[in-house]
Amino acid sequence: MSKHIKILFGALAATGLLAAIVLGVSGFQLWNQGRTEQARTDAMSTAARTVSAMFTYEPATVDTELPRAAENLTEDFRAEYLKLIQQAIAPGAKEKQLTVKATTQAEGVVSADPEHAVVLLYLNQLTTSKDSPQGTTSGSRVRVTLDKSDNRWLVAQVTPI
Repeated sequence: MSKHIKILFGALAATGLLAAIVLGVSGFQLWNQGRTEQARTDAMSTAARTVSAMFTYEPATVDTELPRAAENLTEDFRAEYLKLIQQAIAPGAKEKQLTVKATTQAEGVVSADPEHAVVLLYLNQLTTSKDSPQGTTSGSRVRVTLDKSDNRWLVAQVTPI
């Protein structure tokens, strides 16, 4: 084999290797971008559904409704939330006959990657009570932090803003 043919084959091999590396990196970036887009969609949906459930209750069922919503929270946040239910929300709901219906009006992703996301929610809450049976509506914005655990998005924190 002549020296020129060896150089040509070496150049072709190097070009092929370089093309394979570029295709591999591009493929990985495309795959990761798809995962991030899916994370954005899934995290936003989980945040809207979970936070609405966390702030929706009736006096007769507050002890069962809100703990059910806690199933979609991270372990640390779940403990805090369950304590808040027992110490403040449930007693207040029963005493004042509060019915609260929270609905998500709009949501948007602040940041997301395949394992962590931050979502901004705009909520409306309709609250009725024995003192105010006609009800009052209030709006709020919350920042929701989510973490992916065992292929599920869980709410790790809800912060009013």
